[in-house]
Amino acid sequence: MFAALVLAAPAGAALTVDPSALWKIVHQYCVPNEEAHGSPAPCAAVDLHKGVAAGYAVLKDIRGRTQYLLIPTARVTGIEDPQLLRPGAPNYFADAWRERGRTEQAAGRALPRDGLSLAINSPHARSQNQLHIHIDCLRPDVRRALQRAAPTLGEDWTPLPVLLAGHRYWARRVFGRDLDGRNPFKLLAAGKPGARRAMGEQTLVVAGAVFRGGRPGFILLDDQLDLAAGDDAGGEELQDHSCALARR
Repeated sequence: MFAALVLAAPAGAALTVDPSALWKIVHQYCVPNEEAHGSPAPCAAVDLHKGVAAGYAVLKDIRGRTQYLLIPTARVTGIEDPQLLRPGAPNYFADAWRERGRTEQAAGRALPRDGLSLAINSPHARSQNQLHIHIDCLRPDVRRALQRAAPTLGEDWTPLPVLLAGHRYWARRVFGRDLDGRNPFKLLAAGKPGARRAMGEQTLVVAGAVFRGGRPGFILLDDQLDLAAGDDAGGEELQDHSCALARR
């Protein structure tokens, strides 16, 4: 019921709900239920093995059968929150990638690595002021574009030669099966020109990838706010909440 009140509208839509509703769901229901009863309800999971300050909850989004949200159990507003860049900050993207199996389970089949994605929107493209990472399938057209671009990517942020969802994204590669030791928030702030000074204008998407020779990794994608051009920096636009990939 609580999730339905928060998540029924598309990204960027004007909502009349409390912008702290996600935080209240996690803080007032999921965490207390997990601590008292060993049940994360109404969340799908609560992980507190590192404590509440570094823990997270996973909540099913009512839009799409395969979309989940990873939400910190600490109060973190969003991509613009300075605590995400502090030494020792939790790597919520690494946690979200480990939880991708919930999307696959909802899809009813294993999904290719490069068909899965994680996304966080800018403050201008979200309704909630509690950090939440969208876990879901990648749009088929975006997947094809990234497959073509993958051989050209390096470890520096560079503009992609093609538009994604009509917007100009910057990209870089990261090798590895997981994101442990590689925090996308910090890689964005440290590597993309001007990003650290304007984190509240960024959106960040992490797409699973397979590089030359079958080497596993990720493609990190960033788009910056440009309201004059109608770009609210909502990277969730690259995801497919219908998960067409699961129907193939």
